[in-house]
Amino acid sequence: MSQHQRPEIEIAVPAEAAYLAVLRTAAAGLATRLDFTLDDIEDLRIAVDEACSILLGQAVRGSHLVCRFHLSGDALTVVVEVESAQPTIPTRHGFAWTVLSALASSVDFAVTDPRHLEITLVQRRPAAAVH
Repeated sequence: MSQHQRPEIEIAVPAEAAYLAVLRTAAAGLATRLDFTLDDIEDLRIAVDEACSILLGQAVRGSHLVCRFHLSGDALTVVVEVESAQPTIPTRHGFAWTVLSALASSVDFAVTDPRHLEITLVQRRPAAAVH
């Protein structure tokens, strides 16, 4: 792996609300490594929590939330996925989308196959903080 390439980290937890703290903490820790501001770290923690909560509402009982983190020079991309019997993308005009859009630099929802729903969040570091 080159010096400029950063690893992708994957964490899978049971699709239960009790495990969301693990994913929030991981997101905050990784954002800290990229020198995000405290406000941006907190926004990311809340966005990850909200994204996971949305997915929990559609999760198949006994499934897992799979969270992948990709670090780049100025951004942290978080992809959260869950198995769902009938995955449904929230409306872009709904409350959940509005909240996530306000907290993350970008947000996207996708049905990746007939039984999986994923949410992708990107949080970019402010330009002034880039080294």
